Amino acid sequence: MLAEGEICWNPPAEQFDASCMADFMRWLETARDLHFDDFEALWRWSADDVEGFWAALWAYLDILSDGPYESVMSGTEMISTRWFVGARINYAEHALRHEARAAPDEIALCHSSEIRPLDTMTWSALGDAVRNVATALRALGIKPGDRIVSYMPNVPEAAIAMLATTAIGAVWSAAAPEFGVKTVVDRFSQIEPKLIFAADGYSFAGKRFDRRSEVAAIVAQLPSVQDVIWLSYLGMDRPEDLGRRMLVWEELLSQPGPSREAFVFERVTADHPLWILFSSGTTGLPKAIVHSHVGMVLDQSKAMRLHFDLKPGQSMFFYTTTGWMMWNSVMGSLLAGATAILYDGSPTWPRLDKLWDLAEECSATMFGASPTLIGMMKEAGIQPRGARNLACLNKVVLGGAPSTPLTFEWLYDQLGPDIWVMNTSGGTDLCGGLLGPVPSKPVRAAEMQGRMLGIAVEAWDDSGAAVIDEIGELVVVRPFPSQPLFFWGDEGNARYDSTYFDTYPGVWRHGDFIKITPTGGGYIYGRADATLNRFGIRIGTSEIYDVLAGISRIADSVIICCETADGGYYMPLFVQLRAGDVLDDKLADEIKLSLRNQTSPRHVPDVILQVPKVPYTLTGKKMEVPVRKLVMGTPVGKVTTSDAMADPGAMDWYVQFAADPEIRSKFHRCAAAT
Repeated sequence: MLAEGEICWNPPAEQFDASCMADFMRWLETARDLHFDDFEALWRWSADDVEGFWAALWAYLDILSDGPYESVMSGTEMISTRWFVGARINYAEHALRHEARAAPDEIALCHSSEIRPLDTMTWSALGDAVRNVATALRALGIKPGDRIVSYMPNVPEAAIAMLATTAIGAVWSAAAPEFGVKTVVDRFSQIEPKLIFAADGYSFAGKRFDRRSEVAAIVAQLPSVQDVIWLSYLGMDRPEDLGRRMLVWEELLSQPGPSREAFVFERVTADHPLWILFSSGTTGLPKAIVHSHVGMVLDQSKAMRLHFDLKPGQSMFFYTTTGWMMWNSVMGSLLAGATAILYDGSPTWPRLDKLWDLAEECSATMFGASPTLIGMMKEAGIQPRGARNLACLNKVVLGGAPSTPLTFEWLYDQLGPDIWVMNTSGGTDLCGGLLGPVPSKPVRAAEMQGRMLGIAVEAWDDSGAAVIDEIGELVVVRPFPSQPLFFWGDEGNARYDSTYFDTYPGVWRHGDFIKITPTGGGYIYGRADATLNRFGIRIGTSEIYDVLAGISRIADSVIICCETADGGYYMPLFVQLRAGDVLDDKLADEIKLSLRNQTSPRHVPDVILQVPKVPYTLTGKKMEVPVRKLVMGTPVGKVTTSDAMADPGAMDWYVQFAADPEIRSKFHRCAAAT
């Protein structure tokens, strides 16, 4: 059995020499007179001289801009830093840049779903579709800065709509169609969208879900929406009247736009929003996180080309929905001239090896999934290669949750000794990675090979000192371009500041536990705060509590999510009921159904348990983090003190629960992280 840190694979020297990372290092020698003996020396320079690194990357990538930039960085603090001020660029222009060089039959998108057969779209076809839709949006009166939202599954139409939106300087945001009305409205109402792309439904695990009534309810609660673009994905009749101007997708697509040479991309400034992602906090509405064209072009290009070593002719797949930032990351593969592989549906239907069929059919170079999904395959005895031809596959990327040595052991056993297993960590907050693959370094079981270039990641102990080979808080100590511009509607950056900079003023606190090794690798041991990480999707506890507030039998509740020793999740919901009431199947079913319908299936807990009381601090804060640490194995004396609690006896039940041998067995590897 592999032990944590044991070497699984060493990259052949010739493979690194042919990599984009090696090419960049050679370019630095020639163009900047900078020589680095190894990746760690390169990373250290990039983290210390962030201005010099990002300026060099801008030149190496040959960024398309209206005029030169005035300064690489502006602002005196992380929260106020702006990048490449004076430059004007466009994300979609860079994503479609390869179209001019691509062969006529070169593939940009390879896609399928539970109800659509495998199909492909060439670079020229993608470019034509984007230009047609972008031109139609302009004709509808969409201007730079207008918000456009999507309630569509992971299909090519969503990719085209995003690129068309950003091509004209409008701002994109998406929710997956399995999200309930309240969850969607809580997000989109904050940003007042002018237009919505909506599908009639989606398919999951062989069942079709009609979402026409949900679309009608969402539109009715978004008075800012003027236009609805309707996608008949399931083939259902469209609503007769949503109270808004309605066009069908085919109408937008059929209106011819300018040629590639004649089309004008809207190049925008450094502080112009590209897209808005939502990551929930533990209180209040989901955070509307705004990212920039400059930040995403630079960070995604760096990740895809230098770290993942993606090139034209290669392809990237990661199982995701449109509501997760990994969808945006898959779109980022286009920046490297690689093929983006899309799939919509259940990853385990009709069989647990469904996605490996897709990898074969699309000749995938890179296969991506969460460690939880890989663990399910392992337990089911899946054999990815079997009779399949996976000759093109040479990379597997893991993301969304901490990995374990067992994950690595299974992948190398099943896929062979020459696979490059890439363990990553990042998040919605930056729509990118903090740690990830390095083409020149060995792969070690459960380890992320290195810190991403230009990101000054450190592990800090409780005193705020940087530590090596010890578990600490993941922090970033210098600005980076993929930081959010701001949170939409956050006056004075108050919520932005409290989210990332409250604990360590001026230093980004990410909310994960991390250990940095002496060789520069890293291990993530789960969340350090109350945010729920559910199959890679971060959920705010307030989303759960808002739904439970509508159930009269519940007096109070607390929910946590813990990463288990096998790489999975355990999300228990603790409910305090009205006096004299008892948790029964009827109430449990009501809770599950309410969470599923009003939020999403990911919000449904693994188990619902009745508790005598929910613990609070003296200041009235629900003690989610102490309960989580307690369940994961930290002694009660280290998670709280009685003089900090409103009712010290309220924690007694949780202490007994955490001592249960069945609960303890779930977290034997994780306890040290807390």
